[in-house]
Amino acid sequence: MMNNLSQVCEFIREDMERRNAARDRAIVLSRQLIRHCSESIRAIHRQDWPLVDKKLDEVRAGAAELKAVVAEFPGLYHTGYTQDALKEVAEAFITSAIIRGQQLPTVAELEIECSTYLKGLGEAATELRRFILDIMRREDAHSAQAEALLSAMDDIYDQLVTFDFPDALTHGLRRQTDVVRGVLERTRGDLTQSLRQQQLQNALKELEVKVKDDETGDAATDD
Repeated sequence: MMNNLSQVCEFIREDMERRNAARDRAIVLSRQLIRHCSESIRAIHRQDWPLVDKKLDEVRAGAAELKAVVAEFPGLYHTGYTQDALKEVAEAFITSAIIRGQQLPTVAELEIECSTYLKGLGEAATELRRFILDIMRREDAHSAQAEALLSAMDDIYDQLVTFDFPDALTHGLRRQTDVVRGVLERTRGDLTQSLRQQQLQNALKELEVKVKDDETGDAATDD
């Protein structure tokens, strides 16, 4: 009786050691992957598309390596640091697609969980605010591009709000959706104010031109 205790415990110890090694490696890879995603988004803001494509290739390779490390251990795959990194992957690819006017990558193409994809979609929506603010800082303060990006934010929010499922399935999506709503409302307000300012500036320019024309006409009559 119990003559196999040592063997049982040795098996468990070896399993724990493999899991621990995979965990340590996954944490390192998750951090690296998040950094690659951040670099790709910075390149997207600069619209340096060759660099974007290069960085997204690095992101894809990093995601594949991370998933391979935790493939044997579902608990590690579903843990926070792994899914957070894969959420950043979704954000990077989705943001690139929206800004470039391309079709969105699918869940199958990115090979990630549905809930992780949706949270990445929400992160991408909030990232669009930065693009809109950049447009507003330029001389053409209000443009069709800014309106299109705001419309994309609106469309994303309209979809996210329909996923009314328990948090056990969506893993924080409701909170992310609330963030998107707040960012969307602020951005719409900023863009509306920008439009009104632009309309006022145009009206003042038209008035200035009209006054000058009137003064020119009066001067010609006096002559």
